Amino acid sequence: MRVLLQCCLMMMGVCMFSDVPCEAGSYAYISLGGEKKIAIYQLNEETGALTHLEDVSLEGAPGCLEVDPQKKYLFASVRSASKFMSFSIDPQTGKLKLISSIPAGGNAAYIATDKSGGYLFSAYYGEGKVAVHRLGKQGEILEEILQTIPTAKNAHAILPDQNNQFVFVPHTGPNVIYQFLWDEKQGVLKANTPPRLSAAAGLEPRHLAVSQDNRFLYFDNEKGSSVTAYKLNPETGILSAFQTVSTLPDEFKGNNTCADIELSPSGDYLYASNRGHNSIACFAVDQQTGRLKSIGQAATEDTPRSFNIDPTGRFLYAAGQKNGKLAAYKISPEDGTLERFATYEVGKSPSWVEIVKFP
Repeated sequence: MRVLLQCCLMMMGVCMFSDVPCEAGSYAYISLGGEKKIAIYQLNEETGALTHLEDVSLEGAPGCLEVDPQKKYLFASVRSASKFMSFSIDPQTGKLKLISSIPAGGNAAYIATDKSGGYLFSAYYGEGKVAVHRLGKQGEILEEILQTIPTAKNAHAILPDQNNQFVFVPHTGPNVIYQFLWDEKQGVLKANTPPRLSAAAGLEPRHLAVSQDNRFLYFDNEKGSSVTAYKLNPETGILSAFQTVSTLPDEFKGNNTCADIELSPSGDYLYASNRGHNSIACFAVDQQTGRLKSIGQAATEDTPRSFNIDPTGRFLYAAGQKNGKLAAYKISPEDGTLERFATYEVGKSPSWVEIVKFP
């Protein structure tokens, strides 16, 4: 009888032997490309410790993960199967329930929702294009592709600005950033004028982060092992570069490429991952000018392709794609430096880390 009561209360979202609703929590979702699954971990909001909950098996190797603005749904690019999948997220347990699985029209390296949560953007590295899908009210990805736009090879990411007016797509090979206007009402991307911005020679922009006040965008440069800061013209949506800072210490002479980039929720700090030096580069951000100041590098696991910061800004988690380990750090609120407090064996070829916090 006691067990039955426990089960019934938990199913209704009520804590055991209490009339108080169960508190939702924080969870980490990790794409394990080498095992064709998404691993789910519960995140202790006080200590940052992770506890493995379960794995969700997929029909192919997952890459980029994305959560809608309302944090109801998780979207996955299943790269080896050329599919998109969407899942509902249970805020009490972190568990995923499959909603939709559709052909992606190629091998999408990156996906992101627009700020309304009504559309899914995708960038295709091998095919050199971007696409737009509509999202249903229940989190389903509608199969019809609203728009496909050829760009150039090595389209590596796609992200809207904070006001949902402009969209940017960095390309590593041709060393350019495509600039689009976004019409949320029509669900249409339109080339801006100019449609593409050439980065400085040898940089090859890969991923990007947008400041909360929408004044600045930051791109990590894959080949250049650096981060470039750009000002965003709020009227035209055109970018202009004003600073490039190395992600490496002066004494490092080996081979290195940058992978991922994240701003802290406060906007005070920025981080980028170094593959080769195997570190997370740390920067202080002057929010008035947008300029960056290096505050060093924190050693991490082998080939840190993806990392993520929890929404409170207290913890950072970086996955070593080559050795299958996840490094967990505390972020100093005083100076933004990283202190590792744990290392987790997560599985083969982790390629994306997504942290979700529920109120």
